[in-house]
Amino acid sequence: MFGFFKKKKTLKELIPQNFIDIHSHLLYGLDDGSKSLQETKSLIADLNSFGFTQFITTPHTTPLVWENTKDQILDRYEKVRTELNMSESELRVASEYLIDDSFLKRLENEKLLTLKDNYVLIEMSYINPPIQLYEIIMELNSQGYQPVLAHPERYNFYKNDYDSFKRLKNAGCLFQMNMLSSTNYYGSGITAIADYLLKENMYDFAGSDVHHQKHINAFNAEIKLKNIDTFEALLIKNSFFKQ
Repeated sequence: MFGFFKKKKTLKELIPQNFIDIHSHLLYGLDDGSKSLQETKSLIADLNSFGFTQFITTPHTTPLVWENTKDQILDRYEKVRTELNMSESELRVASEYLIDDSFLKRLENEKLLTLKDNYVLIEMSYINPPIQLYEIIMELNSQGYQPVLAHPERYNFYKNDYDSFKRLKNAGCLFQMNMLSSTNYYGSGITAIADYLLKENMYDFAGSDVHHQKHINAFNAEIKLKNIDTFEALLIKNSFFKQ
């Protein structure tokens, strides 16, 4: 009887030691993430206190919004790493690429910044998927990239459309869950979708997607998932990116 009222663990309590984060916006001044070196330093310190020890930070590359070039991202990364005296294993850099109608042209003209080897983090618009979605995934695969779709649970156009998730997986897309989706941070509906994808073992990795202090504070929230054991196992899968 008393087990029914047992307090659920918070997100920060479930994070394994030496956790490797593969999705964040810690490089200041590039997008809607950190705004200053001091904020970057503070965010990293807070994440370190939760058990994070390595970061592959992923500033947005979003046409017409955050027009970050590869050189701009790499320059800011080297500046931050030097200023914070972090090793290349502690802080690495990739990008979170918005896949839209212009993405195929980008693929033709530049080598993408990857999480590791050929693993590239991609996202879609929250309004609708690109018309050429499956053509883009096919082209990424044909060029040797392994697409990792960021936070599939957050695309509301796939709500209750679970066949689309399966089709994406069958097309060769890996899934990265946002850790805060476990806490109702984005809403209970998003958490419910994340729970379904966990139950179906469709996630491959997890990421913090930390932008600011509000995200950090949310790590103190209780887990709202039914499939907590699967979520904990998912966090351990990030060890694939250990350096």
